[in-house]
Amino acid sequence: MHAPLERIVAFLAGIGLPPRAATLDDGTFLPGIRITRGELVYDPARLAWPSDLLHEAGHIALTPAAHRGALDDALTAEQHFEHGGEVESIAWSYAASVRLSMPVEALFHEGGYRGHAPGLAQSFSLGVYVGVAGLAALGLCAIGEDARRRGIEPYPHMLQWLRD
Repeated sequence: MHAPLERIVAFLAGIGLPPRAATLDDGTFLPGIRITRGELVYDPARLAWPSDLLHEAGHIALTPAAHRGALDDALTAEQHFEHGGEVESIAWSYAASVRLSMPVEALFHEGGYRGHAPGLAQSFSLGVYVGVAGLAALGLCAIGEDARRRGIEPYPHMLQWLRD
């Protein structure tokens, strides 16, 4: 089961990362998805898993705002920023999927995460949140004692979705 594509697109647009629908060729890194100059582009006809948009949006969201426009499919070493890597994007996309009331299996689907989707689904279902410490370090969410002390809802609740 997927969150409808329209709900994912509306969510991303609402947080300031509006994806754009376009016709894409077969040469994309994920079926039906491309990042071009910091913009998430998707082909509805070729998109295998709508939830993949959340993961890729996480990469864009976790890139410092001043550098987002330089992002494209072929990320270079200069485009990797502390707390903006793969594990943080996984944690970001999980928080987005919770916000959209998606089942964990829709995000961590059998076609993704290089065979690690079942383990990720189990970990997140059990409250073992890979990458969340990086999101907290960026001030995007609060965890553990910090959330309790501040009286705010802990992750997967996000305080903000985009890195400054």
